[in-house]
Amino acid sequence: MSVTHGFHATMTARPGLGDKLVALLLDAPSLTHPDCVVFLVGRSAGDPDVVHVTEGWTTPEAHAAFFATAPAQALVAELQPLLDGESQYSDEVPAGGKAAF
Repeated sequence: MSVTHGFHATMTARPGLGDKLVALLLDAPSLTHPDCVVFLVGRSAGDPDVVHVTEGWTTPEAHAAFFATAPAQALVAELQPLLDGESQYSDEVPAGGKAAF
């Protein structure tokens, strides 16, 4: 499956809420969406409240359509109170690799 759209986000949770932020992200509705090809959640080794997300989607349109849905909007609403400041986003199109858990 081809990935033509993606991003890398760095989020900082309010102090002590990193575990809750990670749990919400790992239960994100994106994970079961067929157009979401890559969805990885990681955290800083030095600061457990800093969380990283890498997403890869088949197209920008598929990503936009998904984020207009009620489940996606509900996730965003749940995440907002956990965050300390604005998340940082950078354009990233995953090209390949490996993730084994």
